[in-house]
Amino acid sequence: MSHDRRSHNKQKKRIRRKRLVTFILLPILFLTLSATAYGAFLYNKAQTVMSESYTPVERETSREKVDPKEENTSVLFIGVDDSNVRNFDSGSRSDALMLATFNEKRKSVKLLSIPRDSYVYIPELGYEDKITHAHANGGVVSTIDTVEGLLDIPIDYYVKMNFNAFIDVIDALDGIEVEVPYAISEMDSKDRRNAINLEPGYQELDGEEALAFARTRKQDNDIERGKRQQEIIKAIMDKSASAKGLTKYADVIEAVGDNMTTDLSFSEMKSFIDYAVEGTGLNVETLSLAGSDAYIDSIYYYQLDEDDLENVKETLSSHLELTEAMNTADNHEYQDEQNNYQE
Repeated sequence: MSHDRRSHNKQKKRIRRKRLVTFILLPILFLTLSATAYGAFLYNKAQTVMSESYTPVERETSREKVDPKEENTSVLFIGVDDSNVRNFDSGSRSDALMLATFNEKRKSVKLLSIPRDSYVYIPELGYEDKITHAHANGGVVSTIDTVEGLLDIPIDYYVKMNFNAFIDVIDALDGIEVEVPYAISEMDSKDRRNAINLEPGYQELDGEEALAFARTRKQDNDIERGKRQQEIIKAIMDKSASAKGLTKYADVIEAVGDNMTTDLSFSEMKSFIDYAVEGTGLNVETLSLAGSDAYIDSIYYYQLDEDDLENVKETLSSHLELTEAMNTADNHEYQDEQNNYQE
């Protein structure tokens, strides 16, 4: 376990004292890394596309890189509505936030959806506000800092994608199949009202329809919205891993690369191959954050339930094995102090 991960936890304690989408990349980029000519073509294409998407960010606290092949890893997925309608404004709010933690030994993944209206402390602002405003005020770095503070775990990597990627990836796969719970009438990616209309039932959705399915919350809430987004991600994974999806990978890689930025290098992405080869057998557990509707100064917020938040924090920390690592580090530190004392 890296020294930076241990120091991160201690730094969080000292501070206390004084919210679509590498899940798409995993089956797409790595299931095809074979010795075939098509596999070689895809490998080279993915390497080029990912190199163009590589965008590291400057963090105030320097950290050691965590190797996904050797260590447990966390990745924050930021879905931002900065499409061409909004002129790709870097100050756009995040419309979807998902945190994935990867346990290297168990080859398991936990996927947490963070409601966009969650009332949380945003370090960049210096006060509590909707978590969606973190990206509007400080971009990726502000969003990472906010999620780290909320969940008390380090964020190792980020993947940021806009709505165009969401649509293009699903269209490149010739659609996905999901269960639509009720009749939906939503705007499309160009903000045309009631342009997308879906009837309830299990059905195949194209990119625009899937986006409407993922973003609607007229008849329920952010929690159910997050569950629908998780369902879509699983559907993308299943379709990508299918024989039908194999022939679509070149188009999907292109769609992802055109609409994504990440601080995962191509070599680091390759480290996730052990998860990808699990295919449909990959153990993915979805999590959500319980809460209630609240109005503060006549503004709507999603007030997180503190007890449930603590449980989620403990679950994620345990999955990353941070508590065990911190205890080991503390024991080593204590032993060093004892040795120094005896000397």
